[in-house]
Amino acid sequence: MPTTRPRHMLTETAELSVALTDAALVWPELAGDKSALLRKLIEAGARSVKAEGSLSGLIDELAGVATGCYPRDARAQLPSEWPS
Repeated sequence: MPTTRPRHMLTETAELSVALTDAALVWPELAGDKSALLRKLIEAGARSVKAEGSLSGLIDELAGVATGCYPRDARAQLPSEWPS
């Protein structure tokens, strides 16, 4: 496919073959498309590196994980629990 973007070539080593097999288990809808699996692996790896490599990456990765743990008015209820 014509493109102006740089292309990259990878040789399927034993390690890459195992990674592709594992990726096909995680994303079975892409099992027959090694290029798509490689893109998914790279995206997942980039998220992992970003999360491990910077505080802002970690914050982005964890944003929203506690959504729904507290009722919407939890902050307003706190003072009512304290003695006057």
